[in-house]
Amino acid sequence: MPAPTVPPTLRHLEQLMAQLLDGVIIVDPTGAILSANKAALLMHGIRHLENLGSTVEDYAKRFTLRAGDGRLLKQREYPLFRLLAGERFPDETVRVSLSGDDEVRWVHQVRDVTMDVDGGEPDYLALVLSDVSARFDAETRFKAMFEANPAPALVIRLRDLRIAQANPGFLALTGFARDQLEGKNLFALDLLEGLKQPESVRRRIEDGQVLPQADAQLLVADGSRRTVLFAGQPIDVTEEDALLLTFADLQPRREAEAALEASERHLLAVFEMAPVAMMVTSAVDRRILRLNAAFRQLTGHTEETAIGRTAEELALWENASQREAAEAELRADGSLLQHEARLSTREKDSIDCLVAAETIDIDQKPCALWACQDITERRRSELELAGAIEEVMKDASWLSRSILDKLATLRRPSPAAPAAELSPREREVLGLICDDLDDTVIAERLNLSRNTIRNHVARIYAKLGVSRRSGAVVWGRERGLGSRGI
Repeated sequence: MPAPTVPPTLRHLEQLMAQLLDGVIIVDPTGAILSANKAALLMHGIRHLENLGSTVEDYAKRFTLRAGDGRLLKQREYPLFRLLAGERFPDETVRVSLSGDDEVRWVHQVRDVTMDVDGGEPDYLALVLSDVSARFDAETRFKAMFEANPAPALVIRLRDLRIAQANPGFLALTGFARDQLEGKNLFALDLLEGLKQPESVRRRIEDGQVLPQADAQLLVADGSRRTVLFAGQPIDVTEEDALLLTFADLQPRREAEAALEASERHLLAVFEMAPVAMMVTSAVDRRILRLNAAFRQLTGHTEETAIGRTAEELALWENASQREAAEAELRADGSLLQHEARLSTREKDSIDCLVAAETIDIDQKPCALWACQDITERRRSELELAGAIEEVMKDASWLSRSILDKLATLRRPSPAAPAAELSPREREVLGLICDDLDDTVIAERLNLSRNTIRNHVARIYAKLGVSRRSGAVVWGRERGLGSRGI
């Protein structure tokens, strides 16, 4: 049977189609597939027209089509069938896969074209296809990333400034449902307030320009507003020109900052009213940052004379080595336990103090808080008491043993000194030890064996908590034992 004669108009169309980058499939009104250019064949993964199918029904058996949202299309919804039914579809997206294969191979954007020779019924129907697989993949990846991104975000469609997408992060931040946002005009919702330059921001959004980071008050579902930092970036991974707005919730940080400011105000109030003299110095250069009223009263220094200077420049410590040791311990351990030190006032008077310090942060800067307790009067009282005890113990013959022990403890406090109960013989031996006699002489003096004296000495050491003769001598002489007892 001779091959059908190709009408000149169709031949001309085929010549034109061969030059197109878009795919074109031509069918006649009966549903027969008459022609397809190379681009259309490649968009279906084939090289020959017969693999496309001879009719529209045959095409439907070879290829499975889905809508852009992934919904499986029925045959009557295929673009070729709708073309035969006379429907118009200027632009639609379909996903194409081989029949029996669930994997989408290609994504086509399709539109209809109707051609007639004499102005009557259409002679040819054409389906024009554009391969948008790459763009569709990019859109799919963007959508997956957009949905998974924990940072709150919106996609704004530029042609009408409506919200195209709101991700879960934005919904969680604001409490809105999707249907309350998507499809609504951004400015009609009045989502953003408190902008420094609202007109400039609106103009940039309308023009699809980059939006630098800016603070705003974001509307939430209950009608209140949250402080956010937001920025905008044009994107081209959606079907239409769009702007991606991303948000960072500043409310917790602002609340934390407000709480910190309130805490620091309270700290400064307590610092100023504290009865103990205190100062704050920088951990970096050790310069004085703050003085409280008790410190100003104790030292005579004022904020004008002290702030911005170091303790060394003020000659605050009479002993520079004590100051250096205290500062070194503070740097090493982060704290300084009570140290006895002698400070100097602005008038060069001396003050005996217990000094302690701790590293702290003020205004997010490392500092040191110093506390100075004036013990001048207590030290004077201790010296006076020690002097009185010295006088009393110059003649201790009339004092009982228990009184001597207590006076010795008051005269030279020592937490390590045990409350020893010596027998009369042990006190006699200790008295001779305090006179610098050795064990042999003591044995002769007491008419005892040398081994017996050694046993007495060992028991004395154990009771006194000492390990050598010199320790026992100090203990005994402080309690009036021996001819040189004090």
